[in-house]
Amino acid sequence: MTLTAPETQHGNITRPPSWRLALPAKTKLINANQTIHYRRKAELVKVIRNAAWTMARHSNIPALQRAHVYFVIHPDTSIKRRDPGNWAPSAKAAVDGLVDAGILPDDDATRLVGPDPRIGHPVKGSQLVLWITDLDQIHPDHLALLNPPTLPGDPR
Repeated sequence: MTLTAPETQHGNITRPPSWRLALPAKTKLINANQTIHYRRKAELVKVIRNAAWTMARHSNIPALQRAHVYFVIHPDTSIKRRDPGNWAPSAKAAVDGLVDAGILPDDDATRLVGPDPRIGHPVKGSQLVLWITDLDQIHPDHLALLNPPTLPGDPR
């Protein structure tokens, strides 16, 4: 399911266009703490990537030049310890699916900020949700808030 985030105002900051892309619940996800054979991992990456591609192709998300992506992991109800960063391999595969679908031209640092992890409410079987924000519609002063502070002498 894909939906557009409502327009919201935070002081002088207006949220740029954002879309929610939810992979099907119970899609087998990859956790960085898993010890998994490389062939099995490749199979899981392919499933996640294809699921993201399919959901993106059937969504109303336009082709973007630059984006910020949050990934929200809705862990299985049986998981007690919840560390959203552990699902970064799943998020990477899903972002690759966005590139395959033509939503982003590439997922390098010039085109993508993130994916940044967040934790959501538990869902039976777990679920991965991407929030995609168009960075070309954000004011440059506000874009800086998405990145770490720059220290004096930092070449960035």
